[in-house]
Amino acid sequence: MSGQRSIFEEVGEAQKPAATPGALSAGRGRGRGFARGWLVLLFVMVVAMIMVGGLTRLTDSGLSITEWAPISGALPPMTEADWQTEFAAYQQTDEFRLQNSAMTLQDFKGIYWWEWGHRQLGRTIGLVWALGFFFMLASRRMPRGWAGRFLLIGALGGLQGAIGWWMVYSGLQTGMLDVASYRLATHLGIAFLILSLIAWYVQRLRRDEAELLQARRGADRRMKGMTTGLLHLAFVQILLGALVAGIDAGRLFPDWPLMSGGFFPPAMWQIEPLWRNFFENAGTVQFIHRIVGYLLVLMAIGVLIAARKSSYRSVKGAAQVAAGMIFLQAVLGIVTVMQSSPLHIAIIHQLGAVATIVLILRARFTAMYPPMQSVRGA
Repeated sequence: MSGQRSIFEEVGEAQKPAATPGALSAGRGRGRGFARGWLVLLFVMVVAMIMVGGLTRLTDSGLSITEWAPISGALPPMTEADWQTEFAAYQQTDEFRLQNSAMTLQDFKGIYWWEWGHRQLGRTIGLVWALGFFFMLASRRMPRGWAGRFLLIGALGGLQGAIGWWMVYSGLQTGMLDVASYRLATHLGIAFLILSLIAWYVQRLRRDEAELLQARRGADRRMKGMTTGLLHLAFVQILLGALVAGIDAGRLFPDWPLMSGGFFPPAMWQIEPLWRNFFENAGTVQFIHRIVGYLLVLMAIGVLIAARKSSYRSVKGAAQVAAGMIFLQAVLGIVTVMQSSPLHIAIIHQLGAVATIVLILRARFTAMYPPMQSVRGA
């Protein structure tokens, strides 16, 4: 039987534990540094994958491997007989018969290595993802609440491999000299989705969960909405750019601001049925790509004007950098068109698209989770 309590003793005084500082983030920081480094490595590899994919398209190398062999295809041809077998398979495609019939085995090796390198890099990215993900699970370094997010990246990577073959398969059909442009746009769109998720997760892992929760209360909602719109329009523009690349539309109409001397390109709706012009008519596709580019620049100007009213220096700065990149990307696009898309300029333009998306994401993240600043700096 417990002893009697003093009339001066506060009820529950001994039982009530003291509050633990940082309880919200307790246990959440374990493995965040490792996860962030792993994501940065994946980010660099995905950027390289996008660049190699762009070069594979620009060098017309994508149809050089005519089968999907995720495991056995990791090894390139090892003997002269193996090379002859691969070349013979390529010679059955309409791209070879109608466009590259003069190609020698040595020429074929040049395009084969581009496509093989693209696929091999994809396999390596999948391996790096799997090693990092399962290591964090096995060592209990997985940040709390992040397993599902990291699994999503892996699932999208697997889907991307299947979409890549779906794209290549379209180019192997009768009458096709290239892959279907809408499948190329889907392939590139998934790549940019993966890249965007990685970039977003890296930013989140850089800051403590409690800090993010507190920062979100002071979010600049106006700038969040405007940068979200900017992000969506930029993503649409990237898909349109893939359509342009898919039908080599960037190498036609090398005049600007007009197209063959007029505002509208000639024979803009000549293909029937009408909807095919949006995917197969070089003039139509490039015209839409230009118009959306102008809209993106106008929206970037609107974001700049709105950012001036923000009370956060960081939000202003991030918006200014993102808008500046959009302006630079527009100039790169004009130069690319006027030079008929030479390889080195076209790939810089594609790299500019990567930088544009990442910087818009950074501006949106900063608006959603503005860092603390002193009253004097407001």
